[in-house]
Amino acid sequence: QEYLERVVRWRLERGVAEQTESLVRGFYEVVDPRLVSVFDARELELVIAGTAEIDLCDWRKNTEYRSGYHDNHPVMQWFWAAIERFTNEQRLRLLQFVTGTSSIPYEGFAALRGSAGPRKFCVEKWGKPNSLPRAHTCFNRLDLPPYPTPEILYEKLLLAVEETNTFGIE
Repeated sequence: QEYLERVVRWRLERGVAEQTESLVRGFYEVVDPRLVSVFDARELELVIAGTAEIDLCDWRKNTEYRSGYHDNHPVMQWFWAAIERFTNEQRLRLLQFVTGTSSIPYEGFAALRGSAGPRKFCVEKWGKPNSLPRAHTCFNRLDLPPYPTPEILYEKLLLAVEETNTFGIE
């Protein structure tokens, strides 16, 4: 496991180490490092990018569904009801969980981008009712199990959003 972690770190960091060091040096010329050391990466992004109010109608209108889900599917109705119950910060965390960023494009959700260009927010039916939701940040996709009740969906989604501080590499 240590070997794999080191190989992944080496592959992700090689070639950009010099640029990253320059960026950090420049950032610290403008901002005192002691002021930002109290934030984790997610909090720092929210501080820098701001906490824009999410337009739920725009989000829903610009969401794609796969593998049997559609806007009128009961699980999707529960999903949007859960999102309505979330605070704006929790919505931003969900957005970050799925897309890798808590920033909303200036043009709204229609302009959301993935790793290879424009890519809408997507919810795909996946997994078993006891699974947690999972995200594919490169594709702006949330894999959402077919939960049997709205309350289970809410709890699992909230757990995934609040307790996740890292992402997997595929």
